Amino acid sequence: MKTVSLLLVEDDDIDAEALERALVAQRIGNPLHRACDGEEALEMLRGEGDHSPKLAHPVIVLLDLNMPRMNGFEFLKELRNDPKLSHTVVFVLTTSDDQRDRLAAYEAHVSGYIVKNHNAGAGFVEVAKLLESFWRVVEFP
Repeated sequence: MKTVSLLLVEDDDIDAEALERALVAQRIGNPLHRACDGEEALEMLRGEGDHSPKLAHPVIVLLDLNMPRMNGFEFLKELRNDPKLSHTVVFVLTTSDDQRDRLAAYEAHVSGYIVKNHNAGAGFVEVAKLLESFWRVVEFP
């Protein structure tokens, strides 16, 4: 089985650290990379700028929506318009429970929409379990 890399696109250091701890707690050793906004994430996926070589595929993106420079929706638009990246698996991981955001995310073909709960530690453990189950069952190209 090919190793799946994780790309966390998250500007909040506390949430990023909580997810990293949850992955460690679940003994998930997949490579975890972090971008602080959509622009940096696209550079990492494309291997541009200081991010050469590009991330090894397959990649699962965990995407926050509310970020500086390029937010999650702007990132999704760019990602889906790039023929080399358009099929990237993306899970939204956000505090937004707004129905409009959920609809817009699914219209951009995300694989799932996960609302961060107030108990971040336990919530991120559940996210880690979901991801592990996902890549164990799903076949990647």
